[in-house]
Amino acid sequence: MSDEKNASFYIGQVIKHQKYGYRGVIFDVDPIFSSSDEWYQMMAKSKPPKDRPWYHVLVDCGSHTTYVAERHLAADNEGAPISHPLVNQYFSKFKDGQYISEVARN
Repeated sequence: MSDEKNASFYIGQVIKHQKYGYRGVIFDVDPIFSSSDEWYQMMAKSKPPKDRPWYHVLVDCGSHTTYVAERHLAADNEGAPISHPLVNQYFSKFKDGQYISEVARN
């Protein structure tokens, strides 16, 4: 379950990865790192903090998702939608540079 209260970014926000430069949209937020220690050791080479939010992201112009630490993200101010085959499963529309879901969130 997502918990955005301590997160700098929100579900539906279009972001840009600061190191790798790709754009994407956040579809879920974990208040702390929630994957395995094995994944962290293999994938999180810069060892970002586990006690800060991590984000599930649909990657623009791709068909995959990624799991990214907060410190690697920045808001994307381009205002353009992303291209991803799953975007319509999570969001119902794109308006004013962000994605909106009609599904109620707590």
